[in-house]
Amino acid sequence: MTRGNQREQDRLRARKKVVGQNKTKQSGSNLTKKKEADAEIMRQKQAKAQTKTASGSGSGGGDEKK
Repeated sequence: MTRGNQREQDRLRARKKVVGQNKTKQSGSNLTKKKEADAEIMRQKQAKAQTKTASGSGSGGGDEKK
């Protein structure tokens, strides 16, 4: 009966491996949408940073963290 238990354990291990692989994969359309959304967020952050530096940099860099 040791052999049967080993087979069952191997099946469970293989099932866990397949489930883990499926979580990491994304379809092409989902991946593209995520990339576009992330790019839009970065554009908004860059625009905000540019407006902040354009309006507040008259003193010569007084906003530095120490």
